[in-house]
Amino acid sequence: MVGKILIVDDVATNRIVLKVKLANARYQPVMAASGQEALDAIARDTPDLILLDLDLGDMNGIDICKKLKQNPKYSRIPVVIVTANTDRQARLDALHAGADDVLPKPVDDQILLARMRSLLRAYEQDEELRLRDATLMELGFAEGPANFAQPARIGLIAPNPEIGVNWRAALRRQMPHDRIDLLGQHDALNVATQANESGCGYDAFVIAPDLSMPGEGLRLMSELRSRSRSRHAAICIAVPPGRRDTIAVALDLGADDLLPDTFSAPELAQEAGLRLKRNLARKRRLDQQRATLAEGLRLATIDPLTGLFNRRYALPHLNRIASESRQANRDFAILILDMDRFKSINDTFGHAAGDSVLVEVAKRLSQELRASDIIARFGGEEFLVALPNTSLEQAGQIAGRLCRVIEQQPIALPDNHNSLRATVSIGMALGGTSDPDRSVDTLIEMADRALMYSKAHGRNQVRILRAPNAA
Repeated sequence: MVGKILIVDDVATNRIVLKVKLANARYQPVMAASGQEALDAIARDTPDLILLDLDLGDMNGIDICKKLKQNPKYSRIPVVIVTANTDRQARLDALHAGADDVLPKPVDDQILLARMRSLLRAYEQDEELRLRDATLMELGFAEGPANFAQPARIGLIAPNPEIGVNWRAALRRQMPHDRIDLLGQHDALNVATQANESGCGYDAFVIAPDLSMPGEGLRLMSELRSRSRSRHAAICIAVPPGRRDTIAVALDLGADDLLPDTFSAPELAQEAGLRLKRNLARKRRLDQQRATLAEGLRLATIDPLTGLFNRRYALPHLNRIASESRQANRDFAILILDMDRFKSINDTFGHAAGDSVLVEVAKRLSQELRASDIIARFGGEEFLVALPNTSLEQAGQIAGRLCRVIEQQPIALPDNHNSLRATVSIGMALGGTSDPDRSVDTLIEMADRALMYSKAHGRNQVRILRAPNAA
């Protein structure tokens, strides 16, 4: 993982030592000797992560961190405060200022590099979703409304019930509006497995690294990350002091953050609460971005008037149907349907009436098709239907039924006083075993020519073109 790392320290020896360590780990270190020099470097070329000394000659590291986190342009850049100050209040001040972590000097190489890997992964994920959001905005899809922050649900998996009760009591004082539950490891896996489509129900888990066996908590975290309905939950590992190997492994396995293993002291409880709140806020933001992206993709493939798929979705899907049909040695059919005399409907009753007719036709056609079939609005008053695993005889029967379902029942118009009878003409082409090398584009062209033949010979009927060059 290559990343540009800004090292901010007013002691030259410290900067050089860190630079060598990071260069050996294949990062791109950039150095700054003062707070102002750091701010200038960030403005010139935004880094991927900042290692920031707490005590600089010209300004305080906490003030720099606040400036960055309050600026939307730089607020998501991970900031790790590196300090020789062991005072707990200084750690809390740094976390309150928005620091992503606070590491003591001298820095433990193993922990530093593991934490950097973890933060850079999270930063890259944030940036990818942010860029996708920006692309959707440029395509004309509005950003989704900010959701009201519901109380979070947090699951605690402690090494024993007594520790779990103490964790819950301490966290409830820091997070009084959130629901905090004690879970066994099997409970956690059950809620992740039996969850509904919206997720596992838990926004975060706090897990001890050792449960009934050493390392069992880390294995549980891996299991939760592997399940689709719990993988987006924030997961924090509560690590006892001095467990440097456990810290590195936990971060590399996907822990979002590390908490103290005991919350008995008020400062430790505050730190745990701060870290959990920050990770919950990030989860909510990413959930919102994913929902916005999913909705944008849905809108990009759906025709807004009829609710059917659009051409952009239909063509790739047709190619998949053709590929699967060739592999399974089966036939499939393509139908092109076009409303008869639709222009006269618009001219006589107006475009609102025309839109109403298209909506009703789309509804009737959809109700007559099988779950495996696909229907799309292909443009204007034209529809495309794909019928996988369908013989010529079956396709003809379905096409005839589609003609009848439109013709037999008048369509009510928006004024509630008028109705009209509409019809459709259909052109059909068959792909699959009869000619496996025939492309989807050729089949669509054949169906379109068959449609023109249907129109020219009376409308409200089905015609098939059996060969590309047929008259």
